[in-house]
Amino acid sequence: MTKTLLSFGHGYSARALAKLLIPMGWRVIGTTRSEAKCKELRAQGVEPLIWPGADMRPALVEASHLLISTAPDEAGDPVLKELQSEIADAAPFDWVGYLSTTGVYGDHQGGWVDEATPLDPATKRGTFRVTAEAQWQKQSLTLHIFRLAGIYGPGRGPFAKLQNGTARRIIKPGQVFSRTHVDDIAQTLAASIANPNPGAIYNICDDDPAPPQDVIAYAAKLLGLPVPPAEDFATTSMTPMARSFYSESKKVRNDRIKDELGVKLIYPDYRAGLSALLDQS
Repeated sequence: MTKTLLSFGHGYSARALAKLLIPMGWRVIGTTRSEAKCKELRAQGVEPLIWPGADMRPALVEASHLLISTAPDEAGDPVLKELQSEIADAAPFDWVGYLSTTGVYGDHQGGWVDEATPLDPATKRGTFRVTAEAQWQKQSLTLHIFRLAGIYGPGRGPFAKLQNGTARRIIKPGQVFSRTHVDDIAQTLAASIANPNPGAIYNICDDDPAPPQDVIAYAAKLLGLPVPPAEDFATTSMTPMARSFYSESKKVRNDRIKDELGVKLIYPDYRAGLSALLDQS
């Protein structure tokens, strides 16, 4: 019997998962907001649905697996807001995955966090995710929560900013971020699908939390471009959105995806990931 993934908000990470599943014979249905993106999804072998707008009940009934990547707002998760009863009627599913963020942990001044760390978000984005996680956990579903670190991969990373001259090296003493290559997100989701553990929460990140200025400098050296000058976080001009990313500093542990799911990271640090991106470009 064909397995069917229904992917809400079929974006960057979900597309990487679909690239793994479709060659294995999976049917993937993905929601998007625009007709233009429907064409892109069809070209990738995904069956597109425009949502909000489409009647999702047939797809929910046909789905064996659900993936939710939609961004929450102050009310929480938009999928549950619109489709909670339809999802309950279509259950049970073999697996449900919710893509969250390590931002739910808040600021730990460069210290380590794991899946048992209390949630204490420092931004509105993180607060919305905490609300959405709790909403999904209240449903009677085979739920798995994935807290993603900063995502990079093909078409998303420091290279374009360096090449167009917009990359900046903002220095905030003690600042450190965790990050993850999109291919490692995809392989972790696939491993969870193959080994469901309802109720589980997994951090997805690489093995090397690092200061953001180090990543920019390494990328510049790979490209043979000048390393952007250092700018002091305390005095440099930044948008409120950009500045908010520096309100949290932490290192994220990823032991659980290795111990429980057997994940061996394809790109265990940003140096391996960026080098591979350059080779692939």
